Amino acid sequence: MKRKVFILSLCLILSSFIFYSLVVDVQPAESSPGFWTLSPQGQLIARVIYTEARGEPFLGQVAVGAVIMNRVRDADFPNTISGVIYQPWAFTPVAYGYIWNHIPDASAVRATVSAYNGWDPTYGSLYFYNPAKVTSHWIFSRSVVRRIGSHVFAR
Repeated sequence: MKRKVFILSLCLILSSFIFYSLVVDVQPAESSPGFWTLSPQGQLIARVIYTEARGEPFLGQVAVGAVIMNRVRDADFPNTISGVIYQPWAFTPVAYGYIWNHIPDASAVRATVSAYNGWDPTYGSLYFYNPAKVTSHWIFSRSVVRRIGSHVFAR
């Protein structure tokens, strides 16, 4: 009798495991780091990317990060990531504090890492804007480099 109970229990456990592995979509570990594993500067870039380019294609998210990195390297802007991001009115979500309202998703984190590592789909752009949401018309004086999603990237 004990043997039958043992075999029945074993069969039940194995069938549960098989059923679980068929029904539950087991995902491999993410290949990109999570938001909380980024450095403080990386987290800051990710927050700007997420609030400025959420809903944009991945290339557009990388492009927003590339603009930040391009500004760090340009003599007309602060030479640190935090200096660029906190420069008064440089980024509307920063000025209004929106960057603190959300945790960036995996796409924004991947875009951050890509831009930080040198991918620049903007070809050196220092500015970007959404033409449908412009509030400061001086941006139209900048030379357009390319369009990605809803954003225009310019020098």
